Amino acid sequence: MLAAILLTVILAALAVFQLALALGAPIGRFAWGGQHRVLPAGLRIGSLVSIVIYAVIVLLAFDRVGAIDIVPDVVSQVGMWVVFGYFVLGIPMNAISRSRAERVTMTPVVAVLALLSLIVALS
Repeated sequence: MLAAILLTVILAALAVFQLALALGAPIGRFAWGGQHRVLPAGLRIGSLVSIVIYAVIVLLAFDRVGAIDIVPDVVSQVGMWVVFGYFVLGIPMNAISRSRAERVTMTPVVAVLALLSLIVALS
């Protein structure tokens, strides 16, 4: 349960970050390859989609640990393994970013998310 809570806290912080990006905050160097100080419209939409994905991940995590019962067990089991794979793939993707700010900030964040999602998937 603790891993699901920590996963939620980090994803909530990332959701606030993505919302700020979507609203035009000049912090684009930390996301989406870091090429834009203020994101263009397409990447702003991507940031909004990210928030929805984070919400789905939180629901899957809490379903997996038994805190809620929204989806069949097999969906939360498989879903959390997909989430784990998603975060594992995110580690090298962030690590090779042209943006130093993104590499230094997001690579360790995604690594922690991968670890937490693995713990939840194994629960």
